[in-house]
Amino acid sequence: MTLKAFLSITLITILFSGCKTQDSCSIPGSGINPGFIEKTQTDFNPEKYVCYKTSEITIDGVLDEPSWIASGWTSDFVDIEGDLKPAPLHRTRAKMLWDNRYLYIAAEIYEPHIWAKLTRRDTVIFYDNDFEVFIDPDGDTHGYYEFEMNANNTLWDLLLTRPYRDHGQVINAWDINGIKTAVKVHGTLNNPNDTDTKWVIELAFPLSVLKEWGNMPDENVQWRINFSRVNWRTVIENNNYVKEINPETGRRYPEFNWVWSPQGVINMHYPETWGYIQFTLTEAGQGVIAFVEKDDEKVKWNLRTLYYAERNFATDNKHYTTTCRNLYKYGYEKFESAPCIILTTEGYEAVMQSPFTNIFWKIDNTGKIIPLPRN
Repeated sequence: MTLKAFLSITLITILFSGCKTQDSCSIPGSGINPGFIEKTQTDFNPEKYVCYKTSEITIDGVLDEPSWIASGWTSDFVDIEGDLKPAPLHRTRAKMLWDNRYLYIAAEIYEPHIWAKLTRRDTVIFYDNDFEVFIDPDGDTHGYYEFEMNANNTLWDLLLTRPYRDHGQVINAWDINGIKTAVKVHGTLNNPNDTDTKWVIELAFPLSVLKEWGNMPDENVQWRINFSRVNWRTVIENNNYVKEINPETGRRYPEFNWVWSPQGVINMHYPETWGYIQFTLTEAGQGVIAFVEKDDEKVKWNLRTLYYAERNFATDNKHYTTTCRNLYKYGYEKFESAPCIILTTEGYEAVMQSPFTNIFWKIDNTGKIIPLPRN
């Protein structure tokens, strides 16, 4: 038995012996104040997509390969808050494919006035209208990729060690080596004197890069992924597109955020709410593969709501708690299995055994969720 396995078994033993008294035990810390966290306001029901294999794709913004034609579109994008806000003004949808080298992503972005000003890589692209991709290959909400591009085909790619809410580091100097990108504008770019139709993007993400934070695609392997479209209200002044000012505030209107899988909060950095991409070895057009629902995702989500509750409890009380009863009024709900919580020198760890697979899942105060190793 490895040391790692021994420590994991020891932790589980301690946790589950502590479960017997978890509703009567609370160990105060000293002045903990992690800060209030906004909880997602949607039910846990992320979008899902089955990604078929393909032969090599030419990245030119023209989706004319047989694999693209055979693959289905995602559902149309919605507001980032879901049903809490009106439907988007313009249609956006995406599709995905993969081969042994790349994850391919394409998107149709309908827009009557297509404009883009930024031309230097790794500037803040969402100051323009843009399209964004977020990928968390291992689904632990830490170590994920963000990619943005505008209609100029200007890129911004970065790596986040964990979400901003969990004080993650943003590796802005990191680049996706070998990425291929293209934009096809159906209209004229930066011309206010006509009406455009859409811009189409086509991307090839090297799997040699993406697998650094997860497993290679294979049959039924699932990653977390989401897409966002930022759109600004503009007016035409002196033959230029200018962001519109709200006369009541004297400031520009906030941007629209339209996404594939709704976040339930105006923040893309909630990886637990992103959609699922499921890979299959089946070639596009050669069959229909069903998405495999994994019951343990319910376990992980329950632990996520515990994380929200612990954080907001600690913000109010200046310590974490091992007592589930203390967390109910902060939004935590009972589940088929009971979590066991211990306090650590850095915060807390909560472990729950899945009633579906018997896997032990652990989440901590940084929000990272992982399965504990088996013997």
